[in-house]
Amino acid sequence: MTNADVFQADYCAERLKALSDPHRLRIVDALRYGEMSVSDIAELLEAEVVTISHHLKIMKHAALVEVRKQGRFMYYRLHDELMTSAKRGAKFLDLGCCRLEVPDGTH
Repeated sequence: MTNADVFQADYCAERLKALSDPHRLRIVDALRYGEMSVSDIAELLEAEVVTISHHLKIMKHAALVEVRKQGRFMYYRLHDELMTSAKRGAKFLDLGCCRLEVPDGTH
């Protein structure tokens, strides 16, 4: 490995690995419209709260989501720098090392 690892391969691999699960990709899709509670995400995705909590913990560790606690509820949103828009209106997950296009669901 070189000292000038501009690509930041380890960091990039960790973020890509955190996205490598269908549940986590569905969570990204849900959160791109705004902040949601764990129970709201679980209901939307028809999954158990404990399952969604597990995946959100992995995503938080990879700096994909941010969390805000309000009372006994935890609210998650995509990390501020994660979603970007291209000139033609497409949305991207900007992981720093690469960008993944997120379809808008209308296709």
